[in-house]
Amino acid sequence: MASPQPISEREISEMSSMLPSGVVSVVMGQVRGMLEQADSTTLDIAVTGEAGAGKSSFINAFRCLRDDDPGAAETGVTETTQKASAYAHPTAPNVRLWDLPGIGTPAFRPERYLEDVGLLRTYDFFIILASERFRECHAQLAGAISEAGKHFYFVRNKVDRELQANARRRGPQSRTDADVLQEIRTDCLENLRRTGLKEQKVFLISCFEPQSFDLVLLQTSLLDDLDGLKRRALLLSLPSHTSTLVEHKKQELGAELWRGVMSACLDGFTRGDAIGGAVPKLMDTLRDYQRNFGLDSASLHRLAAMTGTTYDDLCSEVRSSLGRELVSGTLERLLSQLGPAPQFLIRQLESRVPVLGSVVSGGLSFMAGYYLLSTALSELSQDAERVMLRALQATQLS
Repeated sequence: MASPQPISEREISEMSSMLPSGVVSVVMGQVRGMLEQADSTTLDIAVTGEAGAGKSSFINAFRCLRDDDPGAAETGVTETTQKASAYAHPTAPNVRLWDLPGIGTPAFRPERYLEDVGLLRTYDFFIILASERFRECHAQLAGAISEAGKHFYFVRNKVDRELQANARRRGPQSRTDADVLQEIRTDCLENLRRTGLKEQKVFLISCFEPQSFDLVLLQTSLLDDLDGLKRRALLLSLPSHTSTLVEHKKQELGAELWRGVMSACLDGFTRGDAIGGAVPKLMDTLRDYQRNFGLDSASLHRLAAMTGTTYDDLCSEVRSSLGRELVSGTLERLLSQLGPAPQFLIRQLESRVPVLGSVVSGGLSFMAGYYLLSTALSELSQDAERVMLRALQATQLS
């Protein structure tokens, strides 16, 4: 197994602040409250723009779904969205993208659009989607969102069509693809500046080529513009497209690792079985790790479909024992074999959180659980890196 990460000063400080009471029910309530708050925090992203801009396809691409996948937003050549509809991320249901009706349709005229769809009520962030030239309705949306103190990105969809059209016009004075994309970006930025918005971000995408252009950059930029639990929600929902994202996920999950172990061990304590009683919670945490890194079966199938590789090829890159198979009996055996976990972990806690032993069965199940999840987190992140590289190779060859 890979070397586990040491327990951080932050983790020790948080445990110390909770454990001196020695009251198991109080500690359990505090730990579970932290976990529930993290898992229940929602992120609501509204996708708006003109009718026919591809809002539904954008929502599907953002969630790593194809338009014909189960749970995908409905798409069509005519405006299919008549009311705001929420679409949860397939592996992170607390991240929701809202498909808003297209502005400029007979049912939603620009002058009443904001009022009719309740655009500014509960959403955390906005995506204004356009598929052709910058229009007056885009300026109206951008101004209203900005005046409400909300943040948005301007996204130019269907840029693949612009490049295809440019290719058909090849000649002595033809433009390169880079020139075409820069012209589109510059036009969007200049029009936003005319509305008084000087520091806005513009992204160029194609929903039919989600691995190309700026979709991944849009997702990581959105991550930078959020904080706290909303940032955590988005981070864990994003596909592991880059080494940086994999590392960010590892750090985020590592920072809260002790809470999951503590919750599992307290379950074992109340059931009178320090190891067997902790296994169900630890299994749940490991399954969450698999989903967070995109290593569960459903995520690997989606990635294979989007990148043109095969499910078996991606599975071959998942080499850690806890990444390939999760069986409660195997997990219990591993915990028993760990016994009194490595001495360096015990030394970290014994002088700093002395009451740990009386609350969590002498600390043995805690140390074994911490060691197990820590090494699993390290190995699963390595699996995610290998899967990412295999998918990237397939995309480049297609």
